[in-house]
Amino acid sequence: MRDQIGEAAGRLWELLQKRNELSISQLPKALGETPTLTYQALGWLAREGKVQYRTVKKTIYVSLAPAEVGVY
Repeated sequence: MRDQIGEAAGRLWELLQKRNELSISQLPKALGETPTLTYQALGWLAREGKVQYRTVKKTIYVSLAPAEVGVY
């Protein structure tokens, strides 16, 4: 399971490189994964300090942390 989460985290990181910012509710569909695996992957990236969050009204958006943008 840990490998699956790590792989999904890598794909999520790449997705955020391309899409810049997505609402948390959009992530599972955009990633093509279950919500559970998607949110575990997001937690992985958050723990590593690779993402940042922004709230607009009741919607939470996630994007890469500034140090991660453009890193390829």
